[in-house]
Amino acid sequence: MRTTRLMGRAAVLAGAALLAFCGAASGVAAADASASSDDDKRAEATEAGTSFRTATPIRIDQQATAEASTGDYLYWAFPVDAGQRATVHATVKLPESAARHAASTWQVDVYDGLRRRQACRLGTPTKTAAQDVSSVSLSCSLRTVRGWSEQWANDPLPGTYYLRLTVTDLKKDDLGLPVRAEAKVTATDAGGAQAVDGALAEPLVPGIGSDKQRPGAVTEPEDGWASGWWSSRWLWTGAGGVLAALAGVGGYALTRGSGRPARVPQGM
Repeated sequence: MRTTRLMGRAAVLAGAALLAFCGAASGVAAADASASSDDDKRAEATEAGTSFRTATPIRIDQQATAEASTGDYLYWAFPVDAGQRATVHATVKLPESAARHAASTWQVDVYDGLRRRQACRLGTPTKTAAQDVSSVSLSCSLRTVRGWSEQWANDPLPGTYYLRLTVTDLKKDDLGLPVRAEAKVTATDAGGAQAVDGALAEPLVPGIGSDKQRPGAVTEPEDGWASGWWSSRWLWTGAGGVLAALAGVGGYALTRGSGRPARVPQGM
């Protein structure tokens, strides 16, 4: 009976610890969801930069638009943290078909804080628009951003990223025609399966540009850079530790016995 009671108490304590740990994890997730909701309510950005230094900062899920001329390079800067998979979306509203002379090819490129071009895991980063279409849509899904990387690797790292939109193939007669560009960046959490041990000392954020602004600092997440400290791996590690403790207490209780020495008959 004593063994049963001991195991029952251990199970209760282990269950309480596990519930507390799960509650803390839920709190973190709720905070992340709240921050994302606030980002959705941000006002639309109505311009774009023309270089890395003058890139217009935007947040994740913030809509951006810009009036430009065909042939311009349009730049936006946005933050991506460790464990996130970002996807850039761009749409170009083209001039009336009567004003155009031929098809045009448009392209989106994404660069990290070191201005290294990042490959697209999924999406359509380059697309040709026929003369009679009114718009063209592009997308590029990046690889999961890692908390850190070896010096020789080209892994995407946390920090500021740049979206560049431009036309790559166009008849000269169509240069300068007015267009309207729309851009948006979305991101999802890759989960603990993609987490790595280690983190950068600082995210890859650009220095002060010629416009006396720091796009990277402006686009820093409101709750700061996570630097890869949290992932669902912590949840599974904590749960495993609780279960291991429970198994240890149960095993000790089973092998201990009643704990009372046998009586020795008197007179022997």
